[in-house]
Parts: sequence; structure tokens; C-alpha cells
Amino acid sequence: MTAFVNEPYADFAKPEVWALAEAALSGVRAQFGRDYELWIAGAAHRTGDLLTSLNPSHPAEVVGRHHKANVELANRAIEDAHAYAPTWGQTSPAERVEMALRAAALIRERKFEFDAWLVTEAGKTWPEAEADVSEAIDFCEYYARQMMRYAEPPPLVQLPGERDDLVYLPLGAGVMIPPWNFPLAILVGMTMAALVAGNTVVIKPSSETPTIAAKFAEVLHAAGFPPRSFALCIGSGAVVGDVLVEHPKTRFVSFTGSREVGLRINELAARHRPGQIWIKRVVAEMGGKDAIIVDREADLDSAVAGVAQSAFGFQGQKCSACSRAIVDDPIYDEFLDKLQSRVAGLTVGPSEDLRNFMGPVISEGARRNILNYIEIGRGEGRVVAGGGAAPGDGYFLQPTVIAGVDSKARIFQEEIFGPVLAVTRARDFSHALELANDTEYGLTGAVYSRNPETIHRARKEFFVGNLYLNRKCTGAMVGAHPFGGFHMSGTDSKAGGPDYLLQFLQAKAIAEKL
Repeated sequence: MTAFVNEPYADFAKPEVWALAEAALSGVRAQFGRDYELWIAGAAHRTGDLLTSLNPSHPAEVVGRHHKANVELANRAIEDAHAYAPTWGQTSPAERVEMALRAAALIRERKFEFDAWLVTEAGKTWPEAEADVSEAIDFCEYYARQMMRYAEPPPLVQLPGERDDLVYLPLGAGVMIPPWNFPLAILVGMTMAALVAGNTVVIKPSSETPTIAAKFAEVLHAAGFPPRSFALCIGSGAVVGDVLVEHPKTRFVSFTGSREVGLRINELAARHRPGQIWIKRVVAEMGGKDAIIVDREADLDSAVAGVAQSAFGFQGQKCSACSRAIVDDPIYDEFLDKLQSRVAGLTVGPSEDLRNFMGPVISEGARRNILNYIEIGRGEGRVVAGGGAAPGDGYFLQPTVIAGVDSKARIFQEEIFGPVLAVTRARDFSHALELANDTEYGLTGAVYSRNPETIHRARKEFFVGNLYLNRKCTGAMVGAHPFGGFHMSGTDSKAGGPDYLLQFLQAKAIAEKL
């Protein structure tokens, strides 16, 4: 197997690439409004109770209609996954790796199509969609290689007169609960890691982006994963999510989403149920309140560009997004002036239009919540850019910058998950670190400085799972930036890193007397 290399991004500025993207968009639009079935216990199911998915750039457009599972089907999904787990777990790692590599190849072949689904159902711009799909391919390729490493673990110390071995076994049946903001990459990452490790999975995607999950299920079928190795269980968290998490046959739960939902899942999973013979494992990534520190010795133009990209890429709807800029006092005013000018040039509109830097937020409910936070921010600071809705029939918002924000302000402490940036003045770098660490989250952070001693201090004292130096705090790359945070940001599971598959494996030590 060749060494892992990250999937390259398509350049939409090239006419031949853009022509392929436009053709894919036309093909996707031709499928709008179709019905999608559930996939449970190796068979398709229709309930007649439909979930409608909309295009957030054009909410009158129905992307897909999905049959929703009920409690009975949710129970059947996890019970069948549990029943089939021993069979799937006994397949050779090489077979599972082969399927993962085929899945990567299939997504690669359909790359522009998946880009178009992300543009229309998730509201991603083309570059953001391309990064999402490329990351999904990377996860398949990377975890396939990592599984071969765990299939032949390094030898243990051999005691005299013994043969001592360590083998890794799959856990069993797990529940995958991916988010809507990376509806392909994170879905593929958690699912492929669990499957290639020999576990069966029940996928419960976000109700905002079920069509993308249905399209990934097509890939799993085509890649040769057995019909009972995975299930697709569409439905709300309240109706089917809790059933899946609480079921005694559920061995593990992998979740990415909000702090509130993650804590609820962790609490539900921790309760022992009659018939349950294990402590359920929870892998949780629960968001952030990420800060970029701009030191007085920073390259100011580079810092402004990095803050703007981190804060407003994909409308700020990333758990890694910069929502706090903490700026050293001597350069604060100059930084703010440059940032205002840059933000004023950001274009907002339908995500399928390549000219737009920002598309819509995911839903009308999300837009209302973000607008409410902007109003809170008006009382906690000074709005220097944006501050309201953007024109159009989609869920559009202006990129918003609020300056002079105190560290105890709500918009400094609470995750907003939208295009809202709080800017705070620091007395010096020590104060900036104090402010950056003053949060219950600890996911990503960045420091801009040309001072080696400042960079050294950041490495030691900035308490986040992913620290970036003199670059933006978004865009973690599989294999290079294992992703996961501290505190209320989750279980520090490090997706895309060499340890991630251990979340879905259990170790068995074997000592044989010779």
C-alpha cells in the first residue's frame, strides 16, 4: 500500500473544472424532491412519515424527502447490528481495508456530484464543499492504512518460556450521530473508522442533511460492505436518537454536535440498562469558542486574512471557527481598521454562485438564533461590520464584527455557530493567553507572532486540542492535524490521527506457556 497523501482540491477557477461542477449541479438538481428509503436490517423500509430537506440558499426548493424511522425500526436497527456484529467482526482486516479503499475511489469518482449535494443541501460554497469531500476521501484512505497497522501490532516483551501477544478486536454495534455542518466528511470519518475496525454501525444523520447521508449509503453498498454491516436510520434525536443511545445492545456512540446534545448523549449512555454487559464508550466532539491571538509582533496583514477566513468561512458554522480575536493593545486599532476593510469586501449570496464567499446559514431557526446573539452583542460591544440579515430569499446573514467585547460577555463565552466575531483588546501577550484560555471549551486556537519566544509560550500555555501558529485555525488536514479538543469541546478523540481507530477497538493480551 502506498504512503498516505491528502486528496488534492479542485481549482474552480479553471474553466474545465467549473464546467464539470456545473454539470454535476444540473444532475443533482434533476434529482431534487425524490423520496429516500430507510436501510435497516439489510432491507429498505418506507414509513410514509417524511422528513423534507430544503436548500438553505433557496428554501422553496426541496432537496429530498426521507422516510423517518419510528421506535420499532430504531430498535430493530440496533438489534440487527448487534446480531450481525460477530460475523462482520470475523472478516479479515484486509477485506475491510479493501472495501474502505473502494469507498474512497467511488467518492473520488463522484466528487463533483458530492460537491453539488453539499452546495445545495448544506449551503456550502464550492471551495468549502470541495474541502469537505476531499476530507471524506482522506478518512477512507487514512483509516484503511491505520487498520493494517493495528492488524499486526508491534510485538510485546517476550517472557522466558512464553509467547506473549496483543490483538485488537472490534467492539460490536455502534451508533453514528454526525452533524450537518460537515455532513459528508465527519459522517464518512466516524463511520469508516468503525467499519474498517470490524464494527457494525447504525447511522443517524442530522435532519438538516439526510440526502448526503443517503448518497453515502449508496457508496457503502457499491463498495461491497455487507447489507447488514450498516443501517441508515433517519429521524429526530428525540424519537430515534435516544432509543439508539440507550439500547442495551449499543456498545458505543460516536457523536459530533453541540455541547448540550453531547452531554445528554454522554449521560444517557452512562446509565446501565437491563441486559447490558458493558460500559458504553462515547466518542464526542462538542464544539468550541475558538480564539486567535494577534501579537504586537505579528504580520498584521496575514493575521487579518487568517482571522477573516477562520471567522467567516462557511458562515462561521464550524466548531473550529474563530469567534474571538484577541489583539495586543499596540496594534489593536490598526488591526480593527484592516479587518473592517477586509470584511466589507466579503460577498454573501446563494452558495452555488462561485462569486460568493459566504452562503446561507443552515436554517431559519439558526438565522434567528444568530440574529439574537448579534442583538446581545450590541449591548456588549460596538458593531463595526455587518450586524443583520443579508438580502435574498435564503438564510443569509452579514459577516458581523463586534469590537470592544469584555471577556465576561456572552458573545465572548457562548458558542454562536454563525458569522459573528468578537474582538477584544489585550494588555500584552500574557493577558491575551489568559483571555484565550478563559472558556469552558478547548478545541482550536491560533497565534500570529514573529517572536520565537512568544510562539514557544503559546505551544506550552495555550490550552487547546489543535493549536495553529501563524495560520488560520480552521482546515485541519487528515494525517497532519489530528482533530479533537479539551474540556467541553469533547473527548479529545483526535479524528484523522494515528490513535483514532483505538476508539473503536478493544485490546486482548494473550500469554501462552511454551
